[in-house]
Amino acid sequence: MKNYSLYKLFHIDQNEYKEEYDKRFNSEKTVKLKIKICGNQAFFCPTDDLYKKIISIERNDKKINQLCTILPQQAINQFAMRCLIDEIILSNNIEGVHSTRKEVSEILMDLSKENKHKRFNGLVKKYALLMSNENIPINTCQDIRKIYDDIFYEEIKESDPKSLPDGDVFRKDGVSVYSSTGKEIHKGMLPEAKIISEVNKAINILLDKNIDFLIRVSIFHYFFGYIHPFYDGNGRTSRFISSYLLSHELNHIIGYRISYTIKEKIKDYYEAFKICNHPNNKADLTPFIEMFLNIIDISTEQLKQALEKRVNLLDHYRNIIDKLPYGDNEKYTDIYYLLIQAALFADSGISTQDLLSMTNLSRNTINSRLEKIPSELLQKKKDGTINYYSLNLTEADKYVEEHS
Repeated sequence: MKNYSLYKLFHIDQNEYKEEYDKRFNSEKTVKLKIKICGNQAFFCPTDDLYKKIISIERNDKKINQLCTILPQQAINQFAMRCLIDEIILSNNIEGVHSTRKEVSEILMDLSKENKHKRFNGLVKKYALLMSNENIPINTCQDIRKIYDDIFYEEIKESDPKSLPDGDVFRKDGVSVYSSTGKEIHKGMLPEAKIISEVNKAINILLDKNIDFLIRVSIFHYFFGYIHPFYDGNGRTSRFISSYLLSHELNHIIGYRISYTIKEKIKDYYEAFKICNHPNNKADLTPFIEMFLNIIDISTEQLKQALEKRVNLLDHYRNIIDKLPYGDNEKYTDIYYLLIQAALFADSGISTQDLLSMTNLSRNTINSRLEKIPSELLQKKKDGTINYYSLNLTEADKYVEEHS
């Protein structure tokens, strides 16, 4: 029975429940936290399974970094951008907020523009910072509020100004979380003084280097949802913070995979919150930490597999360039290689401007060489005034087979 959560064990055997809680809470291995859930001191048990997940994540991260060293930087940048778009769309989607690839891409195309009133402008720009490895302080409540303002203030001001924070830092009134059927499943903390106090405690745990980094991120993610410091945007803010933290400790692309996996495991995600929020679970955070580490582990494993697949395909298509039309002419080799990378790693393809900068050729020369590539091999996509190109890999294989 000891593998059950206390929440579940409560309904199975009351005597076993009390004994198991005492055993877990008083174990010399148990880590007790200076924060409470439903009046109980929070704690977690560093189980073997928990540390197996941490080891798996670290091994995957090492392999991902190795794969990135053998890939062209352009391909890595394209794939990171592709994952970034997915992450933003899915983080919105989890909260029932609809966004499109076009909306996100348009902001990413020119990050230098303010576009303050453009929907999702703050969210996109904040996630884009992860690629530059820019430091975002998370040391105080004011730091959390700044992240929130940068991401959501203008968006919420436009759509629902009553949902903007109205306290000194966070909200001053109550807020509840509801199920899809409209049932209240959680109430955020009150008053604001308590919110500030508990967020500070959560930050202290996040900064406590005596606890493994990945466990700290998991705990902070949980407490952010439990405290619920804002009226709106709590889920997206906490997912961004987790993505930021992971992108600094692990390969930065992993920061763009968390919402993707949470969406895949959304039932487990909400169930872990439900279990740990309940008084019968006696503030044992182990179930949530195990769930969140599993999310990170799946994210790293899927990223590793995606990169391994593309490394192999990139090698395959690079080796058949000389069998494609004009492919044995060195004037076309670099263009073909960039078109292959665009097909494997980019979201829409490679733009004419990027082709110009990557090859140092003139626009007329690029256009002339692209025109000589058969239309069935060259995929072209127009977005506004910008043309994007990639190689049709299926047709390339077919062409080589037919002409070998």
